[in-house]
Amino acid sequence: MKEIKVPELAESITEGTIAQWLVKKGDQVQKGDPIVELETDKVNVEVNADYSGFVAELLKEEGDDVEVGDVIAKVDESGAASGSEAAPEQAEEKKEEPKEEPKEEPAKAKEEATPQADSKAKTGHVVASPAARKRARELGVNLEDVLTHDPLGRVRPEDVDAHVKEKANKQETSKKQESKPSQKVEFEKPVVREKMSRRRQTIANRLVEAQHTAAMLTTFNEVDMTAVMKLRSERKDKFAEKHGVKLGFMSFFTKAVVGALKEFPYINAEIQDNEIVLKQFYDIGIAVSTDDGLVVPVVRDADRLDFAGVEAEIMNLGKKARDKQLQLSDLQGGSFTITNGGIFGSLLSTPILNTPQVGILGMHSIQKRPIVMPDDSIEVRPMMYIALSYDHRIVDGKDAVQFLVRIKQLLEDPYDLLLEG
Repeated sequence: MKEIKVPELAESITEGTIAQWLVKKGDQVQKGDPIVELETDKVNVEVNADYSGFVAELLKEEGDDVEVGDVIAKVDESGAASGSEAAPEQAEEKKEEPKEEPKEEPAKAKEEATPQADSKAKTGHVVASPAARKRARELGVNLEDVLTHDPLGRVRPEDVDAHVKEKANKQETSKKQESKPSQKVEFEKPVVREKMSRRRQTIANRLVEAQHTAAMLTTFNEVDMTAVMKLRSERKDKFAEKHGVKLGFMSFFTKAVVGALKEFPYINAEIQDNEIVLKQFYDIGIAVSTDDGLVVPVVRDADRLDFAGVEAEIMNLGKKARDKQLQLSDLQGGSFTITNGGIFGSLLSTPILNTPQVGILGMHSIQKRPIVMPDDSIEVRPMMYIALSYDHRIVDGKDAVQFLVRIKQLLEDPYDLLLEG
C-alpha cells in the first residue's frame, strides 16, 4: 500500500484545501495521473499519483484543509480489481504475508530517505560540520531532527537555522489557531453560512496586512481620455487585423505606467528589512476579477513589449484566470499593479497596495463632464479619475503626485507613447 502525500507546492505555499477529488475509491490510476485538485492561497493545483494501482482509500474529504506532507490517499499496487470493496483488505492480507513484509519496509524507507538519512544509516550518527554542531548546541537542537539537502548528507549551520525557524513558524501558527475566539453569533432570523474559500481568506489577510504594515496614502488626478479614444477609433481595425488582438485601454495605461516608473524609480521598489530594493525591471500586475476573488497575474517585461504584445499577454492571462489555469509563476514577482474598477462602474476608489509593492494605480469609469478649456471655453470631454495608492515610508508625496501627473500627460498625448512603444 502506497501513500499519496501533499507535495511541495511552492516556496511560500505550505497548505491548501481539498477542492475536488478527481478519482474515487476503487478507481485505477497510472503514475502521473491527476487525482485531486487543491485550492491554495493563489491558484488551484492538481496533485498527481506517484504510483500505479487502485485507489484504496481517500483519507480527506472535499473542503478539508491539508498541509504539505499530509497523507491524503492510499494506492494499492497489488492489482486488485477496480471498484472492489475487498481490494483494500486483500492488499492488507498480501502485505502481511512473510514474503512481502521484508520487501515493503525497506522500500518505504528508501522512498523517504534523504541524503542525511542515508548518511545516518551508514555511519550510525549524524554527519555535521563543526560549525553546525556548535550552532545546534547554542540553540538546543537535536541534529537528528534537522533535514539537510547537502549531497553528502552533511548538516550545515544554515540547516540548523532553517529547522529552528520552521519549528517557530509552526508553533506560532498553532498558537494563532488556538487563540482564535469563536465569532459565531446565532440569529433569530434565517441566515445562510458558507465557508470562506482559502483564496478569499488569503485576500482578506493580505489586505489587512497591507493596512497594518504600510503607511498607505492615496492621491488622485483626472485624465481627459479624448486623445486615447480618438487614437483607438482610428487604429483599432487595422490593429486587430494585423495583430489578432483588440487595442484596449489597458495597453495605454500599462505603457504609461512603465514610462512614469522609469522617471520615479522609488515607486518601482519594495522594502526588505532596512533596505530599499529598487527594481530595474517592469513586471506589471494586472488585477483580474474571477468568481473566486481577485487575482493579479503579471505581464513580464512590459517595457520590452509593444502595444500588441501587452494586449496579447493581458488577454491570455485574463483567460487563464477565468478558466482557473493560472500557474504560480503567473502571479509571482510583480513590481507594480494596475486595477480597473471602472469595468464595474466605479467612479472613484482608493486601491489597497499589493504588498510588498509600494504602488498601485486605480482606473475608473469614463464619464462625460463639462471641462473648462485653456481658452476658457467649456467642452464636454470623456474624463477618468485615476488614483495612486503608495507606501509613504519610501515614496514622498511630491513624487507620488508627479508620478500621477506624468501618467496623465502621457495618456493625454498618446501618439508618441504608441510610436515609442
